[in-house]
Amino acid sequence: MATFDEIYEKIKEYPTIILHRHTSPDPDAIGSQAGLARSLRLAFPDKKILCAGENDEGDLIWINKMDEVKPEDYKGALVITTDTANTPRISNKNYDKGDLLIKIDHHPDVDPYADMSYVDPDAPAASEIIFDFLKAENLPITKEVAAALYAGIVGDTGRFMYPETSAHTFDVAAELTKTGINITDIAREIADVTFDEAKLQALAMDKMEIDPVGAAYTILMQDDLKKMGLTDDQANVAVSTPGRIKDVLAWNVFVEKPDGTFRVHYRSKGPVINHLAEQHDGGGHALASGANAKDMDEVKQVFNEVVEVTKKYKEEHGTNK
Repeated sequence: MATFDEIYEKIKEYPTIILHRHTSPDPDAIGSQAGLARSLRLAFPDKKILCAGENDEGDLIWINKMDEVKPEDYKGALVITTDTANTPRISNKNYDKGDLLIKIDHHPDVDPYADMSYVDPDAPAASEIIFDFLKAENLPITKEVAAALYAGIVGDTGRFMYPETSAHTFDVAAELTKTGINITDIAREIADVTFDEAKLQALAMDKMEIDPVGAAYTILMQDDLKKMGLTDDQANVAVSTPGRIKDVLAWNVFVEKPDGTFRVHYRSKGPVINHLAEQHDGGGHALASGANAKDMDEVKQVFNEVVEVTKKYKEEHGTNK
């Protein structure tokens, strides 16, 4: 694994730096990408520094808007991916057209696709890693930089609720807050939903099925989304919904794509599920992962696997867990 110093030396070497993140982005994907880009622009005003994506920021455009990146920009460029575990999830498929590729991430390194990488699976957010990098290399952390990184950390820690949240995470949050960012506005932007999104959450709850072992699933079809005027990305607002039920330990939210396949969301309060996602063209964290299913048969298979790991978890930890 590369050190921060080694990554910084490469950054100083290249006149063009293009930053990528994952598709269907969450606050950490856009926050880590934008936070790094903003700091590097301040430190190196003569460099061309671009944020690449597929213009799929959706409701998260308040964190950052993607730049127009042309194919010719990649010639002789340094490309950096943040918060992206594997190549199928990299937004904008020109990521491999540059001169050198660096990966900065906090997911398990199941796909070591880059020429250089810094991966820390113990970090709760890629944005926390970016903060540590900027701090270590004495790079600017202004209010604009801090706002993006703070949004990423709040998003990926579930507002400091998830188990990966550490004392260091709170130290980082405190440092970012000192720049003068409005933490109330950021929290509200992340938490607020539209009326139609709220109705989708209610529908997800209404359609939810719960297995006696404490595993649950809900399926959102294209017809459901179209009736509410919502996009596939906006369906992400319903991913945490089943977890509000006390007796649910692990769950899937299946979202039908326009081509009839399904985006699979895995979430858990204890049972480890990322190895299950890896079996279905996906991956992620121990308690939060994503994958894909080609049809309803695979949807059923995915949920049956979640039922089994949940059952095993309860047997190992007792029925009250």
